[in-house]
Amino acid sequence: MNDATSAAVAAGLIVYYVVFLAVMIVSLVGLWKVFVKAGKPGWGAIVPFYNTYCLFEMSFGTGWLFLLILVPCVGQVMMIIMWIKLAQAFGKGAGFGIGILFLPFIFLPMLGFGDAQFIGSANR
Repeated sequence: MNDATSAAVAAGLIVYYVVFLAVMIVSLVGLWKVFVKAGKPGWGAIVPFYNTYCLFEMSFGTGWLFLLILVPCVGQVMMIIMWIKLAQAFGKGAGFGIGILFLPFIFLPMLGFGDAQFIGSANR
């Protein structure tokens, strides 16, 4: 590669990483606010495994179901169900849960900063 191509690739990667970082920060801030609305500590959103435990606790009423994500193939299905049930725990529909699954940087801040109130899981 010549210098111009290398510079273009480097600039493209920098832009990609800046956009990726911005999307991750927006998602994290939204998740932090979701935790606070549900009565969980906001810092729990950034702690690996604990955040998943809390999300399952908010969604299903018991956090220990998060261990099912360690089972191959079952884990992906459980995460999809968890996002849908989380949306329902805030009074939203299944479509909103699918939105969280595919576009968390849009739907998590909507859930965290919007007027949705945590009403709890249906299993409680």
